[in-house]
Amino acid sequence: MTTYVFPGQGSQFKGMGGALFSEFQDIVSKANQILGYPVEKLCLEGPDDKLNMTQYTQPAIYVVSALSYFKKLKDSGKKPDYVAGHSLGEYNALLAAGVFDFETGLKLVQERGSLMANASGGAMAAIIGPHSGEIQTLLDKSNLSSISIANFNSFTQTVIAGLKNEIDAAKPIFESINAMFIPLKVSGAFHSSYMKPAQQKFSDFLKGFEFKAPNAIVIANVNAEPYKIDVVMTNLANQITHPVQWTKTIKYLLDKGETIFEEVGPGSVLTGLIRRIQNGK
Repeated sequence: MTTYVFPGQGSQFKGMGGALFSEFQDIVSKANQILGYPVEKLCLEGPDDKLNMTQYTQPAIYVVSALSYFKKLKDSGKKPDYVAGHSLGEYNALLAAGVFDFETGLKLVQERGSLMANASGGAMAAIIGPHSGEIQTLLDKSNLSSISIANFNSFTQTVIAGLKNEIDAAKPIFESINAMFIPLKVSGAFHSSYMKPAQQKFSDFLKGFEFKAPNAIVIANVNAEPYKIDVVMTNLANQITHPVQWTKTIKYLLDKGETIFEEVGPGSVLTGLIRRIQNGK
């Protein structure tokens, strides 16, 4: 069995996509029409500060991951048994499973990126070392009530989200137990209750689209369970305010006997996380 996994925000880099843009010019042209700017130029030339802005990052990664998938499909002619994506990457997983076409997915990602970019006052940080249970206990003891876990990336890599002043206050607390504390370059507390306004607007936006039943097994971020046609809109809306259950997603696949994971898209972040989960870290 084979699982394709698609990366999320944070995997972007100048130069991503490379020759894929010239190989799939018709698809790139459609992307440019939807976005209103040349996505190839953004991905290959930057500038970095623009490429790292959420409203541009998310469509850029979606396009590169989609082209990477189309390339694999063109070269091998084989579809994966399972697909999964980390946060934004879930849109590429759903694309690969035929739930929507390329253009629909890009429109959804463009709106999602715009709404998330407009979030303010929040912050996020990655914590490496302690398990998520230890992190939650320490947050509770420290009365950092606005902070919640946003990403369960591996057994010992967790992302927290909350108000910026509380995220700043959490840094010395976690460093005191020798945990690595890495602030993330985001404007909002993604995958937390602070994204509720964005979730509500996105939920309304989703009503303007129709979705098909997946033709491959897609594992959802919100609950690490397979997608069904009747939960597509609910899952995509809830994903904005709910934590990314990546550890449970990979554990689910491992328990199914999955042994081959292929990262499709820019970077190799997920490959590293999967290896950590396989090793119990």
